[in-house]
Parts: sequence; structure tokens; C-alpha cells
Amino acid sequence: MKVIIVDDEGWTRDIIKRFGAWESHDMEIVGEAEDGAGALELIEAHTPDIVITDMRMPGIDGVELMRVVKGRYPDIRMIVISGYDDFELARHALLHGAIDYILKPVDATELNAALDRCRLSLLSADKEEQLVIDLEAGLSVKKHMDLLRSLFRDMNQERLIEQFRQLGMEMADKQPSKKELQRLAREFLILLKELMEENSVSVEELRHVAIPDGILSGEELSEFLKAKFVVALDSLVQQRKFKTKLNLEEVRRHIDSRFQEPVALEELAHRFYVSKEYLSKAFKLEYGRNVTDYVLHLRMEKAMEWLADEQIPIKSVAEMAGYEDVSYFYRVFKKHFGMSPGEMRVELKGLK
Repeated sequence: MKVIIVDDEGWTRDIIKRFGAWESHDMEIVGEAEDGAGALELIEAHTPDIVITDMRMPGIDGVELMRVVKGRYPDIRMIVISGYDDFELARHALLHGAIDYILKPVDATELNAALDRCRLSLLSADKEEQLVIDLEAGLSVKKHMDLLRSLFRDMNQERLIEQFRQLGMEMADKQPSKKELQRLAREFLILLKELMEENSVSVEELRHVAIPDGILSGEELSEFLKAKFVVALDSLVQQRKFKTKLNLEEVRRHIDSRFQEPVALEELAHRFYVSKEYLSKAFKLEYGRNVTDYVLHLRMEKAMEWLADEQIPIKSVAEMAGYEDVSYFYRVFKKHFGMSPGEMRVELKGLK
């Protein structure tokens, strides 16, 4: 399920990204916007399932955004985040179909409860069609798609081919109908498109893939999908393997987007098709820090930025920066800046 976050405060977007249990809810953030106008552009481009929005924003605010979304995209679920305990705003949000109205500062439990309600609402709306696939055909579509997504990202062609063989065998046993086969084909081709966009893979013959009418069995569908995935994966492997020069800016952007997660040098090296030793040396030469120190510096700079806002509890700052253990965060922060997070907050307050 695709999610867009809309708020003119960067730290609020950061909190939402950090606190949301996206993976367990089977959700993915596909875009962020600072106002309603930017949100509408993202909605047009990504057709999200869920929009999380602030109410008070410059330009097109949350009130107008909800009105437009309800009229143009009635299937989108909305969660409202607001710094105002305002009855009229809450009433407006609920009248326009908001799943929930959450007050700032955002609480992780409240946010995830709202996300779960969105998930259940979306699944309920799609229940009839989903039952056709998951119950009548007896297939766990999500299980196969999750595995294929992981194998594609790892560029593991051998296991990807084996996964399609297993999918074909499973469908041969269940004998899905033509309608079910068409639905399955659409779902897997959407996945392939997302994987290609995510990895900047461009294959002309895959730009407009049509689902053949002649596919009459699960085995035929599996072979058709396998061929498309293999072509895209081959292109990705060649793209990574035969680059004349490692794109360090691409590596840096990858780290910047995931600095709150554990960043392993081995995973980075595999992703960019170079040795760990070469990547480490090249990165330090370009940016003056090795990968580990770069991630630490980034986390500390973001933590200091969030500490400047007294509405954010220090525990939340630690979690947003990627530290579940608050005591460890205190030690790392003090070693880096020479003062505790609390002392830094006092100092930043004095500079305002």
C-alpha cells in the first residue's frame, strides 16, 4: 500500500516516517510534500492508497486538499495530523472521510493504530477481489511478491527463476480461472514496474507490457512473468557490473535516504557491484569520512536539528535518529558533541 506524507514541517514528516510500522503494515512511503499543491502532484503521479496530511499549511491547506481528494480520488484513505485541538477542524476531517485525527506531537501508538485502520479499510474494500485470488486460487500472492522483490533487489537471478518455477507449480495445483490469471498478471507486472523505477532500470521492450490473451494456465503465466523479470534483472546487472566509474553521489543518496537503518558496507558494495575495500576507500576520499563515520555524522546532525524543537521528546529524537536504546544515544551524542542532548537543547534555545 502506497503512502504520501504532507506537512510543511520537516521534523513532523521525519517523525511520521520513523514511527510508522510500514513493513508490518505492508506499506511504503512513495512521496512527501510541503503543501497541498505538491501533494496533488504526487497523488497524480503515484496514485497512493493513503495520504497523511497536516491541516494548517501555506497555499492549499489540508482542508482544501481533503475536499479535492474526496472528489477526485474517493478510494484514497486520509489520516489528519494537526497541532490544533480544534473541534471544527476535526469535524471537517471526519466529514470528508478521514480515518483518524491525530494531534501533534505524533504518538507512535496512535499513528500505527490509524495506519492499521486504513489497512483494514482498504482490504475490506478489496475483499471480494482479493478472496478470488487468495482463497479460491489458494495462492499467497504477498508471499511470492515479497520474495521476488527481495531477490530482484539482491540481483539473485538463479533464485528468482526458481521462485517462478515454484509459483508455476503452485498454480498448476490450484488451477486459477482466466479472471484470476489476469489479476495475477497485473499485480506482478505492477511489481516489476516498481522495481525497475526503484533501481533506475530502463528496458524499452518492457515500457508497455501487455498481458497476452492466450495465457490459459498458471504455468504459462509463470513463464511469461519469469521472462519479463529476467530481462529487467539482466539489464540491472549489466548496468551495475559494467559501470566505468562508481557513482559515489548515488551511493551517498542511498545512505542519506536510509541513515536511520543499519547501513552495512557489505550490502552497499553488493548493491553497487564493487568490492568493500574499493567502496570504503573511494567514499572516504570523496567525502572525507568512511561510511560508518558519515552515517554517524548524519544521525547526529539530524538529532541536533530535531532537538531545536522542544515539542519533540529526547526519546523520540533518539528513535528518529535510529537509536532504540536511548542510553546508548546519550553516550554517542555526548561523545560527538561534548555535551548531552539535554544540554544541547538548552544551548540551542539560548541561540533563538
